[in-house]
Amino acid sequence: MVFSKTTFASAFVSLLACATAVEVPKTDYEVIVVGGGPAGLSALSGVSRVRRTALLIDSQQYRNGVTREMHDVIGNDGTPPAAFRGLAREQISKYPTAHFSNETVESIVPIEGEYTAFTVTDGTGQNYTARKIVLGTGVRDILPPTPGLRENWGKGIFWCPWCDGYEHRDQPFGMIGDIHHMLGNVLETHTQYSDIIAFVNGSQTAEGEARAAEAYPDWKEQLAAWNTTIDNRTIASIERLQDGGDNRGENGDQQFDKFRLHFTTGEPVERNALMVNYPTEQATPLPAKMGLVIVDDKINVTAAMRTSEEGVFAVGDANSDGSTNVPHAMYTGKKAAVYVHVEMSREESKSKISKRTGLSHSELAAEADREIGDNLKREWELAQK
Repeated sequence: MVFSKTTFASAFVSLLACATAVEVPKTDYEVIVVGGGPAGLSALSGVSRVRRTALLIDSQQYRNGVTREMHDVIGNDGTPPAAFRGLAREQISKYPTAHFSNETVESIVPIEGEYTAFTVTDGTGQNYTARKIVLGTGVRDILPPTPGLRENWGKGIFWCPWCDGYEHRDQPFGMIGDIHHMLGNVLETHTQYSDIIAFVNGSQTAEGEARAAEAYPDWKEQLAAWNTTIDNRTIASIERLQDGGDNRGENGDQQFDKFRLHFTTGEPVERNALMVNYPTEQATPLPAKMGLVIVDDKINVTAAMRTSEEGVFAVGDANSDGSTNVPHAMYTGKKAAVYVHVEMSREESKSKISKRTGLSHSELAAEADREIGDNLKREWELAQK
């Protein structure tokens, strides 16, 4: 066999490349969190607690931004969402590795390398780099263009009975949505209300009733048992008559909103609160632009909050783990923070034990020359025997 200096040089350079390739990327931040709601704030807090450098980029658009108060959040029951976020930022800011930027994110692009890294570009064109990404970008409720619906959204008109139902208990109540959703809504709310009207907006057709019967064959009997009547007229508009923020019970824990529903035919109907069933969509096109796997309009994640893109995690309402509320959002943020930290620690540990230490690049080059020379000498001597 004939050996050349080029052969040995190539082999050693390959080994040298392996030695240097395992260096963890040098980035502006170790983690970038996109989205400043409860999930994103929880993720930032989690990584900051273990002294990871992190930047939270917040568009300041929040699904619960229009609601008066948060509820069923232990220690913060009745806290306005803005006050909750403000206090969270204040507390997280004491960690010197935590940073904030109030901007939108336009793109997130992977950087090729042994370990994950990304370039994040915000709405001003500013670029940042990070080893890991946590998306807490949320979802947006798709509301129909019914006059008065969007204007009053989150203030007496809501989708979550745990979040807002108790404050309107024992008041005349309405539910808006397709007929096949109505019994499910009643089963969630019947302990709060005894006077319920299901406004099904023309969906009580043969097809609609068949869909309702697929889930609950006796749906009509069950609705009647809970004193629920069905109004199949089409809603033309919703008029606010009274603001529950200004009209509260003696202890302040009841809100007395009042709405008048107008229809395309017949007389209007008044209700004190309305619960709705409308679909959601991703609040930002960012997950789609990144090519992440989306299932039923949610970012598909594993139990560890990992997305289909290595190094990218998704938390809160935006992900597919099936729960949309503030406590669960915070849980997913903390869970992602733990996995992000451990994943980076494993990369760092691997880098430490696999790379050559104590030698500069010039010293490594000199050693390469010595090794190539020694190997050539030995191989030449063997070839002469």
